[in-house]
Amino acid sequence: MFENVAAVTLMALFLPFAGALLAPFLTARLGANAAWVLALAPLASFAHFAGFLPAIAAGEVVTGGYAWVPSLNLSFSWFLDGLSLTFALLVTGIGTLIMLYTGGYMKGHPQLGRFFSFMLMFMGSMLGVVVSDSFLMLFVFWELTSITSFLLIGFDHERAASRRAALQALVVTGGGGLALLAGLIFIWNVTGLTQMSLLVHSGDLLRESPFYAAALILVLGGAFTKSAQFPFHFWLPNAMEAPTPVSAYLHSATMVKAGVYLLMRLNPVMGGTPAWEILLPLFGGVTLLVGAVLAIRQTDLKLMLAYTTVASLGLLVMLTGFGSPYAIEAAVLYLVAHSLFKGALFMVAGIIDHETGTRDVTRLSGLRSTMPITFVAALFAAISMAGLPPFFGFLAKEEIYAALAGGDPRSVLFTAVAIVGNALMFVIAFAVALKPFLGAKVETPKHAHEGPVLLWLGPLTLSLIGLAAAVFSPLAHAFVTSPMASAVAGEAETVTVGLVPHIGVPLALSVLTVVLGILVFLGLARARAIVARLLDALGPGPDRGFDHFIAGLVRLSWRVTQLVQNGRLEVYITATFLLLAVVLLVPPLVGGELPVMPSWPSGIRFHELAFFIIAVVGLLAVLVAKDRLTAIVSLGIQGFAVAVIFLLFGAPDLSFTQFMVETLSVVILALVMTRLRLSPSDHRTWGQVLADGAIAIAGGLGFALMLLKSTQAPFDTTLTDFFNAYSKVVAHGANVVNVIIVDFRGTDTLGEISVVMITGLAILALIRIRVVPIAAAQASVAGIRRKNAEKESRK
Repeated sequence: MFENVAAVTLMALFLPFAGALLAPFLTARLGANAAWVLALAPLASFAHFAGFLPAIAAGEVVTGGYAWVPSLNLSFSWFLDGLSLTFALLVTGIGTLIMLYTGGYMKGHPQLGRFFSFMLMFMGSMLGVVVSDSFLMLFVFWELTSITSFLLIGFDHERAASRRAALQALVVTGGGGLALLAGLIFIWNVTGLTQMSLLVHSGDLLRESPFYAAALILVLGGAFTKSAQFPFHFWLPNAMEAPTPVSAYLHSATMVKAGVYLLMRLNPVMGGTPAWEILLPLFGGVTLLVGAVLAIRQTDLKLMLAYTTVASLGLLVMLTGFGSPYAIEAAVLYLVAHSLFKGALFMVAGIIDHETGTRDVTRLSGLRSTMPITFVAALFAAISMAGLPPFFGFLAKEEIYAALAGGDPRSVLFTAVAIVGNALMFVIAFAVALKPFLGAKVETPKHAHEGPVLLWLGPLTLSLIGLAAAVFSPLAHAFVTSPMASAVAGEAETVTVGLVPHIGVPLALSVLTVVLGILVFLGLARARAIVARLLDALGPGPDRGFDHFIAGLVRLSWRVTQLVQNGRLEVYITATFLLLAVVLLVPPLVGGELPVMPSWPSGIRFHELAFFIIAVVGLLAVLVAKDRLTAIVSLGIQGFAVAVIFLLFGAPDLSFTQFMVETLSVVILALVMTRLRLSPSDHRTWGQVLADGAIAIAGGLGFALMLLKSTQAPFDTTLTDFFNAYSKVVAHGANVVNVIIVDFRGTDTLGEISVVMITGLAILALIRIRVVPIAAAQASVAGIRRKNAEKESRK
């Protein structure tokens, strides 16, 4: 039974990727109607994960997977509890609606199939992040979200703004991914665990480690860049260069929530410390205010919503690290509510743009009569975003103030931050939902009318779910929010907040938020002008700083390249051998690992000594050669003498190889040199001669010391015994050396043969190049110019 569940779960994880493979073919045949077929992939995954709701609600967890490298404790495994299951349902459920919405929004686009494919890959990557159990699997899918979002944000690659936004998102989130990888390695080394299902139950093991601070900073680097926390918030609004289906999905259920998911997942093992409860509320609070204030300045519907997403992510991070009893419950409620209303509002913004030809809120009015269904979806979503009953956002708002309210200065500060941020988001919610639809009707670039069912089905569904979740809140808490809060807190939690408000501080703060929001909404144009003047006075922000950073990085890279890659082969070879000499000589000298100098062998025979002398003579001949061809031939003498020495001391196979190498080297070098001017000798100053000679002697001495040290160590016969035992049995060969080269190291030998073949082809191409004399080339060019001049004169 377990194996069947594991197999089906694996299929559910990879269904989006399978859909991505089929998308171009289906779209080529069905056009935009392919959306109905492709939406079945995330819908099937949603149905499978929804089947775990009763078990998760009962307090169980679901794990499974397959071992990959058991010796390193690496596996492809998943872990489903209240947190990961809720995210999986959001990713697949909203993803199903987004696929349908894409079919209506992108209908007729020549690259619709490619867009469908990218969207499904993005969906599969995010689904992998939230259900991953092993660290390796988490990191792989984490980076896949960055790569697929890069493809989606830069989908309209002919526009410079799209390319810049895609590159910016990739650089910021990719850099954060490297920080996360380092943080996961720290956690692995501290705890010895590589699976989330075990880590969340490891207690204080990580918090008590001296490496906790380093691990925390690295993890926060990954989470803050992914979830656009200040000062990394700038990439998220720029990502609005992507088509609206991407924006709706990105902001509601996918990549920007990945950082929040990671913080919530690690809260049981990294939370509860002073560092956690200082850094998260601090950066989250600043991000909340920055995002909300910047949203007021915008007039583009998508940018208004994008900056409120930045603010909402800051609020989630602030709540996750706040540390009060209700803070986790508030974060869970707001995350679910935000996914529903923000996905709906982004799709509404896309419908308005699609049907009117503009997203500028100052140019929109009176659309209620022509787009009634869109207006209802926008209004319902805005009420939830504003935190008003009877929608799920109201429950989240009440719990937020119950979590933050207190008499100490810290609570007062963050409560004030939440009030200001929520009030400004209240303003944006109704600016998006009311201003385009109410008032006198105005002319728009396109004739406004209600969109097709594929467009309004998604936002209407999400806004109605936000209503139903609040009306039937006990059911929603039992199956979704309570299990999710329990997973984040690391202990059993029961969420009880409902639509009936309790008279007290939270309700009073909600009323204050609404009053403040109404006042700003009524003076929105003036507030927008004030914020614009404030930002102009502050000067360029992080977005401009990113451009300066990239430009400086390019200049630095250019200068470093000019320094280390100057195009002179002599410099490259000198640096290579110098580094080799340092590596060979410094460790034994510093570590006192020099070998014992051997004595002169007493039994050496005359002919053996003669070949040693020939090798030395060949080497001296290379040094005193007057031209290059003589040096090549002299180098061959030295090489052949070494080959004979190998033969005399019992290594005929090595000797044969050396003979072949030396023969080929001399022949090839001689052939190449015939294409060069061999008459001049190499004129070098005595300083160059001494420097090159010193490097050569140091390298040779280093190799000699290494070989002496190696031969003086006790001989380990493990490999010898292995090859002697299995060469005949496994490879059916009596020649052990041949068996090692051909069978045990067959791939290595194939690689060596390939290198030699490629080198030979390159040399053959060089030899066959015909050198055209300069005079002949100049005459040919002059003749071509003369013919062209004659043609022009005849015209």
